[in-house]
Amino acid sequence: MTIRLKSQSHYAKKDWRRRNMIGFRVMQKLVLSVCAVLSVFPQAAPPKPPAVPDDVQAEFDVEYSRVGERVAMDIFRPKNAAGAQPAVLCIHGGGFRAGSRAGYHALAIKLVQRGYVAATASYRLAPRHQFPAAVEDVKAAVRFLRANAKEYGIDADHIGATGGSAGGHLVLMLGLTGDSKAFDGYGPNLDQSAKVQAVVNYYGPTDFTKSYGKSVDAHLVLPLWLGGDLDHERKYHQMSSPLNYANPLAAPLLSVHGTEDKYVEHAQSVWLTERLQTMGAEAELLTLPGAGHGFKGPDAEKAEAALFAFFDKHLRVTDQRKVLISDHGPKGEIVLMTWPSGRELARYPNGRGHDVQPLPNGHVLYTVAPEHKVVEVDAQGKRVWECCDKLEHPLSVQRLLDGNTLIGDAKAGRVVEVDKTGNTIWQYASEDIGNMRMRNSRRTAAGTTLICVEAVAKVIEVDKAGKIIWTWQAPGDLSKRRLYQAWRLANGNTRMTISDPGEVVEVNPKGEVVRSIGGSRMDIQMGWTSGVDQFPNGNLFISDYTGRRLLEVDAEGKVVHQLRMGPRTVASVAVVP
Repeated sequence: MTIRLKSQSHYAKKDWRRRNMIGFRVMQKLVLSVCAVLSVFPQAAPPKPPAVPDDVQAEFDVEYSRVGERVAMDIFRPKNAAGAQPAVLCIHGGGFRAGSRAGYHALAIKLVQRGYVAATASYRLAPRHQFPAAVEDVKAAVRFLRANAKEYGIDADHIGATGGSAGGHLVLMLGLTGDSKAFDGYGPNLDQSAKVQAVVNYYGPTDFTKSYGKSVDAHLVLPLWLGGDLDHERKYHQMSSPLNYANPLAAPLLSVHGTEDKYVEHAQSVWLTERLQTMGAEAELLTLPGAGHGFKGPDAEKAEAALFAFFDKHLRVTDQRKVLISDHGPKGEIVLMTWPSGRELARYPNGRGHDVQPLPNGHVLYTVAPEHKVVEVDAQGKRVWECCDKLEHPLSVQRLLDGNTLIGDAKAGRVVEVDKTGNTIWQYASEDIGNMRMRNSRRTAAGTTLICVEAVAKVIEVDKAGKIIWTWQAPGDLSKRRLYQAWRLANGNTRMTISDPGEVVEVNPKGEVVRSIGGSRMDIQMGWTSGVDQFPNGNLFISDYTGRRLLEVDAEGKVVHQLRMGPRTVASVAVVP
């Protein structure tokens, strides 16, 4: 018998074939597994454009930044809209590593049909682009909308943001960081603000340090976006957590979260809402019992209704009125603005003058300190009248019904009434009101004149003959309490503004106080209440001169709107008819 032995190379070849077959089967299973996983997450490939209704205009794939890579948005707006509309930026979720802006097309169209401009934006994804790339992108998206507000018919003062999951986190960062430059990055339109005026967050995480163990995929998602897990990159888990950016000036926030969310614990929304509320910021939480991550059916309808109502409340401001302020501070301007938004429409230099009055023809009358004059400008800011050469320090001005003008000259100690040519028709002069001892003067319907003698905290009323017929003395320390302005009301009472503490008082003809706002009360504390006017609904428009804020107070004495003025110190205010 002959036994033929196979060579060693034969066995080596057979073993190679066997090992390669095993490797092929393993690879085949791995590829199938990867395909299955990838099918779970929406991919970033451009989706098929949705059906756009006839009343909606859509523009797709609008580039808004190219830092790191090109990112774009889809913009939906009403056709033939009258004027600028508020806008909502929609940010998709996907664990910071996947997702598509197309997922918000349906909501965007609904928003447009409610009178909004809506944009859905993509952003740079992990693991290639880690924190803070996505935050920088959504801020760039807001800046793009604001920079191109005119082209897209956007009210740049009313932009909101909404998103879910990772998108919820990103819109939270928008609402909490406001005008902070920390996450502006290097994108375009850096001269524009990235601040939003309202945020609706669906189940966005707020504290990544507490996500592990409470989320089914935090251990997979967060290391990809933050460069490592909590043990190795705790700093970036903290830096990227919205909870750490809670502040009293945060944009109004509505969070919507289900109690059975397995991806982002419901408590995450509770923590942020409660922290903001303790700071005095506006924050609400709508809890959906039994709802998970991604709302369906009645839960989705309830969440969407809440979103619409919240944006309507904060972005669709329908009660805007025009007001004028006289800035006596460093900027030295008369400002025409909308209230309560504070959007500035026009500015006229007043050299740190004090007084302002809107006229029925759209003109504005005000004092100009360095020129020792009062001027009237038209809607374009062109001077159409000025007076007068002999004034020393005109501090107050009032156009009367007969066309004459009442001017209070605080330096000279006189109140003069001049006609259109500047001729003096009437005057009251006294050493008691000279050398800057007086402030405002106002003519009453009866033809008398109220003069605030600031130096002694007194209001005097003089008749045409120059006789003092009524006085009122402010209570308290006369060395501190400064009377700035006095108006005679239709009911015969007199409304006045006082300082230290700031107070608006209304007194009857007997001098008895019948209404007080501010003063020693702790609900509204003001430093120096200077200007006051009344809105058509009866609310008072008040300037807190040293507090650098404007307030609207209702009949019950409750503040319904207020605006912090930054560097502006407002001496006088006026509601434009």
